[in-house]
Amino acid sequence: MNNDILSSFRPAIVMTLLFAGLLGLAYPLAMTGIGQVIFPSQANGSLVTRSGQVIGSAVAGQAFTSERYFQTRPSAAGKGYDGLASSGSNLGPTSQALHDRVKGQVDAMKAAQPGQAIPADLVTASGSGLDPDITPQAAFYQVGRIARVRGIEAEAVRRLVAGSVQQPLFGFLGEPRVNVFELNRRLDGLGAKPAR
Repeated sequence: MNNDILSSFRPAIVMTLLFAGLLGLAYPLAMTGIGQVIFPSQANGSLVTRSGQVIGSAVAGQAFTSERYFQTRPSAAGKGYDGLASSGSNLGPTSQALHDRVKGQVDAMKAAQPGQAIPADLVTASGSGLDPDITPQAAFYQVGRIARVRGIEAEAVRRLVAGSVQQPLFGFLGEPRVNVFELNRRLDGLGAKPAR
């Protein structure tokens, strides 16, 4: 009887160990190796370096707190742009906390730039809380502040934004968008020195 039980379990144990090794070790290692060879930048997080120092990622949002830079969407990830806590706020349309947060941001933006319509993505967080992109309208909304604070012509900043708009994939997949990190890197190249 014991021999029958062992002979019944043996194929199950062998198959479990085989597929654990195959799908748990061999396949992930193969995919990692292929990714490193074919798409090394993307496989490593699309990290951007300056003088050998990592300054950010082209595919993950980050906070730009200085008035000298374009601001991205608010983040609900942890204490803001925390990749380990990537998620939405789970606050619904009837949430008073969400209402108060958005109203505070809208009031601050109205005080800074009265009379201008505020793009929704500048006061609402994305689903992941790490969205690196904003709408072109949100980028153009910030042109006046950037030009004033940096002491450069608004038209030069406007051209920079227009040249940074990424169109939908194949012309119809997605929406036009502006990567804030890349836009701010180009902004530093306009002549004004970046703040330290």
